[in-house]
Amino acid sequence: MEETIVAAEAPQIPQQRGEALLDTAVRYAEERHWDVFPGTWLEAANGVQRCSCGDAACALPGAHPAREDWATQATGSATVARRMWSKQPTASILLPTGRTFDAIDVPETAGFLALARMERMELTLGPVTRSPDRRMQFFVLPGAATKVPELVRNLGWFLGSLDLVTLGEGAYVAAPPTRYGSHGAVQWACRPTPANRWLPDAEELISPLAYACGREARR
Repeated sequence: MEETIVAAEAPQIPQQRGEALLDTAVRYAEERHWDVFPGTWLEAANGVQRCSCGDAACALPGAHPAREDWATQATGSATVARRMWSKQPTASILLPTGRTFDAIDVPETAGFLALARMERMELTLGPVTRSPDRRMQFFVLPGAATKVPELVRNLGWFLGSLDLVTLGEGAYVAAPPTRYGSHGAVQWACRPTPANRWLPDAEELISPLAYACGREARR
């Protein structure tokens, strides 16, 4: 079993095996109606896991788009997803933002602080991912990328002073169980469930997220 990441239930994250990745990608498309597309994958070279892109210094080994036209490759069809991962079973699972959801990306420490505040405030959360580069991504309704700057200003914060980024059209997030080289796998801090099928608006979550990022900035 995976360790409990937050007080809420945490899923057992499947290992990065071909069958698990294929089935998981299909499930995201079929059950959540998320667009998915295969990214790069990990290849063993002299006992070291390297990115299929061939760059020995790749910043996101095995967890970034494999093609420049990835946006046109993304699909919400479970049948097409199964066909794509059948061709490359170990490809990472990437989800384009700006379609069925946007994502608010914050440092892990700020994310955990915000989650605790949201729980006390009894806010309804969407799925939240935790990536090996110590970042967390909060899924919200599309359109957040255009709203967040003004929302942050209205709270009295200067967005440029906060380590808070909104991912919308033209961006993507890596989904569990995608691995970042030897750094570990993406996990769900708050997993997708029937209860969070309907995503919150960015306005509902921005106050605790901005507050948490502001505290981190003052440290």
